[in-house]
Amino acid sequence: MHITGGCHCGAIRYQAEIDPERVSICHCTDCQRLTGSAYRVTAPARPASFNLIAGEPRAYTKYGDSGGLSRQFFCPNCGSPLYRTNDSGGAIGIRLGGIDQRQDLTPKKQIWCRSALPWVKSIESLPRFDGED
Repeated sequence: MHITGGCHCGAIRYQAEIDPERVSICHCTDCQRLTGSAYRVTAPARPASFNLIAGEPRAYTKYGDSGGLSRQFFCPNCGSPLYRTNDSGGAIGIRLGGIDQRQDLTPKKQIWCRSALPWVKSIESLPRFDGED
């Protein structure tokens, strides 16, 4: 599937080819802190299919819960998380929130579930509103 995306302020834009069947939710504590939320949703892309078409992201390098080196890329203007890479040359993990076609993508698995916040399983029953209450 061809996707496009970018940051909130529009300074960074990218395009890539992804497999929608590989979209996943990560509950690790790093993803919780880096998103400021309960989990992160990622769409992997092969490095050869990922292209920056505008802007220059900034990187934050860290070791993940798995022990591997991870580079987290974000917009230096608005701070939007964009994608991650690692030293092994594996898939680029594109952050779902920045993908223009995100409504067409549904996670197919969850990982690092031992770190999941206990309430994430029960949000379906919460009252729902189309805007702020």
